[in-house]
Formats: sequence, structure tokens, C-alpha cells
Amino acid sequence: MSQPLVSVRDLVIGAVTDSGREVEIIRHVSFDIQPGEIVALIGESGSGKTTIALSLMGHCRPGCSINGGSIQLGAQDVTKLTEPQRARLRGTEVSYIPQSAAAAFNPSQRIMDQVIEITDIHNLMPRPEAEAKAVELFRALALPEPDSIGQRYPHQVSGGQLQRLSAAMALIGDPQLVIFDEPTTALDVTTQIEVLRAFRSVMQGSGMAGVYVSHDLAVVAQVADRIIVLKEGQIQEVGMTRDILDAPQHPYTQELLAAFKPVPFASVKSPVAKAEAPILEVNNLSAGYGPTRSGEAEFKVLDNINFQMERGTNLGVIGESGSGKSTLARAVAGILPRYKGDVFSQGEALSPDLKDRSKDQLRRLQIVFQLADTALNPAQPIDSILSRPLKFYHGMTGKARERRVIELLDMVQLPAAMRHRLPGELSGGQKQRVNFARALAAEPDLILCDEITSALDTVVAAAMLDLLKDLQRDLGLSYMFISHDLSTVEAICDDVLVMLKGELVESLPAAQMNESAEHPYSRLLISSVPKLDPDWLANLEHNPELAKAMQGR
Repeated sequence: MSQPLVSVRDLVIGAVTDSGREVEIIRHVSFDIQPGEIVALIGESGSGKTTIALSLMGHCRPGCSINGGSIQLGAQDVTKLTEPQRARLRGTEVSYIPQSAAAAFNPSQRIMDQVIEITDIHNLMPRPEAEAKAVELFRALALPEPDSIGQRYPHQVSGGQLQRLSAAMALIGDPQLVIFDEPTTALDVTTQIEVLRAFRSVMQGSGMAGVYVSHDLAVVAQVADRIIVLKEGQIQEVGMTRDILDAPQHPYTQELLAAFKPVPFASVKSPVAKAEAPILEVNNLSAGYGPTRSGEAEFKVLDNINFQMERGTNLGVIGESGSGKSTLARAVAGILPRYKGDVFSQGEALSPDLKDRSKDQLRRLQIVFQLADTALNPAQPIDSILSRPLKFYHGMTGKARERRVIELLDMVQLPAAMRHRLPGELSGGQKQRVNFARALAAEPDLILCDEITSALDTVVAAAMLDLLKDLQRDLGLSYMFISHDLSTVEAICDDVLVMLKGELVESLPAAQMNESAEHPYSRLLISSVPKLDPDWLANLEHNPELAKAMQGR
């Protein structure tokens, strides 16, 4: 075997807690990466994936430090370099592709200026040569209009295109090692395919090595040669990708694989429910953004949407980014007033604008947003966040309200003591549970769940789905589930709506999506869900039906 490009030995990374206590968050980790090899670091949130990956660049997050071991990158020990020496490595020897490309780009500068910036910082080549090389990368990454896309601003390209442009930014300095930090987590399934295909093509053609940080095993299966399984800062198992997926040895790896496929769930429709008015009925709903002119919004998003839900059932809404899924949830909730159509809850008409709805109408229909980080006030303790709806909807005060806050935390399986903490002191999964508890405080009949598991790792997301199922059985709730994760929709929903460019193209039973889908776009979405098979992406490229659907969408 050739000399490793990266050799990590006995790595220890420490952190200082808020109370000043020193703890080890990465504990004696050792592994090698060969030239041209892509190694995946997998594990749930807090396992140390990103911390280890960043350390390969000599970088630690605030409050953390490398306290032991060595990181050999080529001929240099990164742990022994000064910060200026490490800065010279970044972009040339090792580069980084972030999870959120939108956060990596300056919105006020053209894309080309940002992609080639590293060549100017390190004096790698003249600008005309750098621009020509960038265009070559744009073409290799299958970006549209590669000769001119660099003249656009970041907001003028899609999320998937921006993620590939961030890859071009990382690759232009010809690094030996590229770190991919969950670069497809926020992308819908069809966009994810395009990005994965582009990444794999460029990496195979260049011979660069890669570290792929992810909690999505199906994505890892398409790009990684080898997998390192992490938990609480320690390696649990290492193996070739196919061996790990087909025959995991460690119980924790087996748990990760089991969590990847949530157990399908069908809600129980009571005979009474069928005789009742639907929990939600939407007729000819159209909505958009900007001022209303001639009876339509300036920027129309939803066009003539019709569906209904029975009490106690769950409805999934799927589609690519920009298909109108979240806009539909906001229009139903009244956050975005519709300009046409009707929305009924249990036979009662709901005003387009939530400010015109009664307190009881607001109480019965709640929405839980995708990002708990932005949905929860960072300056308010959990107790205050949960107390507000209790006072608003039920007039609760004093000891009664305090008892109910504790009950709500117990309902979402969080300890009572957590009510004294701020959101920033909670993990991603804990924050999303608080986000959900706030909706439960209203005692609703229907909860609109807008991508509530998309930012969570596989194990935490599976636990969240189990919680939703338990609460539905106990409280008789109904859920409308907005998602681009089809396995999640299949696990929680009875029926599924497929949306494309603001229109409803098909309605399907969730349990028979594969067999029942007739519309080409529905088949495209279903075919685009990665499988736990390293050959899946390669086989997909030779699927003529999928290729035709991709061109026609």
C-alpha cells in the first residue's frame, strides 16, 4: 500500500464548558487516508464528525483545542504548524466545502470573483488563467451556461447550483484533500443526485482524496470508499463501504442502519371520523408573493390547489425545492394570505390572513417550522417560550402554568430541569422537541410540520418520528407533513400530494407510492431517493426512464 496522504494518530481535542470545566470531545482517534481515497465520517449529532474533519485543516471551533496526537498531511504535521503556516495550507493542500453554500458566498460579489479569490490570495496563477480554470470546473460540475454563470450573483442561482459552485471554489487550488461537510443535507432528492454525480465525477477525474462528513448513509454509499463510524468522539468501527452497509459489526453501526429506514406507520381512521367534516379542506387555493394585481399576486407560486384530510390522518406533501410545499403550509396557516380559494377546518371557513382568524381557529391549527434555531427566541428560557401559548390560548398563570410546562416537556421526552435553559444550550434534536412542545401547548387538532426532521441526524430524526406517532395515538392529532425526504413521509403519512412548480400533479397512498405513481415527475422523485447500495448512483445514470424524466421536469 502506498504512503498515506493523511495519517491521524491518537488525536485528542478538548473543549471548555460554560462552567469552565475541561472535557475531551475527541478521544484518541487514529486513521489513515490514502491518495485518491474518499473516507466518510458518520455518526449522530455530537459524535465529533465535523470537529475531526476541521482539525485536518488545523482548525478548531471557538473554545476547542488540539490537546494531543498528530495529524500528518503529506510531509507536514498540521498540529505543529503556526497559524500563518496553516493558513497557507488551506485552499492549496486542503480545502473545505460547507453544508450551507449560501452562507459561504458574499451576496454582494459576483460568483467568479469569489471562486477564484484563493488563486489571488496564494498567488497561484494570473487572473485570466484562473477564470479559464474556473470555467473548466463549472463545466466539469455540470453547471448550466459555464461560460457566463460566474458573472451572476449568488442569489441568481439555485441551491444545488450554489453547492456545486462552492465545490469549484474548493477545487480551484488543486488541493490534495477535500473536506465535504454534509454538502447535500439541505438539498431535495433530485438536486442531490445532480450534486453527488458532479462531485464524484470531478473527484474520480482528479485523483484527489476526500473526507465526507454525513449522517446520511445512502449518500455516503454513493461517494465513499471507506467508512469510519463515530460516537461521542471515539471510533466504533472502520471498514470498506460495502462491508459496513452489508454486515455492520458494532451495535451502534447496526443502530444507525436500522434508523435509516423508519418503520412505516398508518394512523387509525375511526368510523366517527368519516362522518365528520374533514379536519382540513382546501379548494382552488392560489397564493404568491408581492402585491395583488388583477386578482393575482405579482409572483404566483401556488395555482388552484385542491385536497382534503380526514381527522386522525396524516398527509405528506413532497416535491423539489421551489415546488411550493412550504408556501402551501404558510397559506393554509394564514401566514401568507392566499389571493384565491377557500380553506376549511372541520367545516368552518378560515380567513386568508391569520390576524382575521379567531383565537380558537388559531389554536386548532398550529405550524412547526423547519429550523428550531430561528423559530425559538435565543434570549428566552424554554419556560418562557412554552408559557406564552399557555397564557394566550388558555389563560394559564402561576403554578398551573408551571405544571403544564413540565407536562409538555415530558410529552416530548425532555427533563423538567431543561425549562430553565436557553435554546443555545440544547442540541438540535432537543430544540426541535421544544419547537414541537410549543405547538402542543395550544392543544391543536392539526399540526403543519414544515421539514421538521431535515436538519436532524438519522437517529434523532427517527426518534422524532416515533414521538410524533406516540403523540398522535395519545392526543388524536393530525399532521400535514412537508418534506423532501420520501422515507420520512412514507413512515408517518397515510396519503401523499406531489407538487411541481406550484401545481398538484398527483395524489397517492403513502404505502404504495412506488406501485401507484403514474405521473413522470412522481416517478422521478421516488427513483431519486438514494439506496443503501454503492452501485445505486452508477446504475441510475443508465436508467433511460429517469433520464427522460430529468429532462422533462
